[in-house]
Amino acid sequence: MTPPDPSTLPATFSDPQRAWAYRPAQPLRTHPDGPLAGLTFSVKDLYGVPGWPLTGSTRAPVPDPGESVLVRGLLELGAAAVGKTHLHEVALGITGANGYGGTAHPHDPARVPGGSSSGAAVSAALGQVDFALGTDTGGSIRVPAAWCGVAGYKPTKDHPAWSTEGVLPLSWTCDHAGPLARDLGTIVRVHEALGGGAVTAQDWQGGRVGLWLPEGWTDATVRDAVLAYADDLRARGAAVTPVALPEMLDAYSPIVLSEAARVHAEALKQTDPGFLPFTLMSLRSGAELTKAQVQAAHTRRAEYRRLLDDLLAEYDVLLAPAVPTPPPLIGQDEVTLLEGPQMLRRAVLRLTAPFSLLGVPTLALPTLARYVGIQLVGRRGADERLLGLGLGLHPLNRAAPGRSRLRLPGPARPTLRS
Repeated sequence: MTPPDPSTLPATFSDPQRAWAYRPAQPLRTHPDGPLAGLTFSVKDLYGVPGWPLTGSTRAPVPDPGESVLVRGLLELGAAAVGKTHLHEVALGITGANGYGGTAHPHDPARVPGGSSSGAAVSAALGQVDFALGTDTGGSIRVPAAWCGVAGYKPTKDHPAWSTEGVLPLSWTCDHAGPLARDLGTIVRVHEALGGGAVTAQDWQGGRVGLWLPEGWTDATVRDAVLAYADDLRARGAAVTPVALPEMLDAYSPIVLSEAARVHAEALKQTDPGFLPFTLMSLRSGAELTKAQVQAAHTRRAEYRRLLDDLLAEYDVLLAPAVPTPPPLIGQDEVTLLEGPQMLRRAVLRLTAPFSLLGVPTLALPTLARYVGIQLVGRRGADERLLGLGLGLHPLNRAAPGRSRLRLPGPARPTLRS
């Protein structure tokens, strides 16, 4: 594997997971005081930071998105940026593969950490930072959070606290900015400091939960972990009822690929711009989609949005798996589910893409099964309610000011066995 360019990493810095794209000699800090003073964060290498390189973890040329409004806001609130983390190449994937060797799991080098916010999840899981900035277009915060045993939050689309301005896009229809951390309390602290609104722990007593666990779409480990989570919610007084939603990749994929091809149109004019083969193939296929095909996908998206809105009018929150299996091996393209063999990309995205496609807030939280996470999905705009329900699950998820290392109850971290 090709290592990261050594000029972007300090000579004394050890990075066996290849999680880091750039580490300055000193963290970037602009304000010594503020509500986030004392917290450090990593920045996914899609965010524009003046004076720092931006590669999108590809060897191909990428557009300059300008300065990230979100990063600037976090610095003004007193947080310190430690450096930039690698991602699945230009965010078009869910394993962490990229043009710089790819990122490995934080605790088992044979397995993937998930993507596209792979380095973000690793930096949070290893305690290298207090929180990590990721992006989520089809599951790119939630999948690595689940597979690395941390918490992840995808806010409502275009949430004012979580600006995507100054972030290299993949799909302006589906892109979200958001954080990952070892404890939900840190995520809440950052959300509140950014002006997202006060969050208080919520009681689950009397709550209405829709359980979305499509038959056969996971392996037995994930199924059992989600059912155990549902039992815990029932024990807390919630009513849990199975619900149905269709697969939405027929809308998601044409929209994302067509928009990604437009983002990288200049690079695609070259015969060999430097993308990995799968990325190049995907971008070229997106460029070949007709206006009619893309419009049809948007029409289906509108139909799916009505379905989800109707469901969330009936239920307070949805409970769903965040991943179909524990983390697969690096290079593994297929997984075995209860329904049988399935391509890894489809198996993952059909679970997570609906909620970024439709822009609703979603939390990814660990379960008692090792490196298996669940999703809690809330109503559009009800981010504080959703975060409060997360805090209500585990009282220690609320980190006190100045303390950000309280961990979610969850998996132990021994090496995974194949």
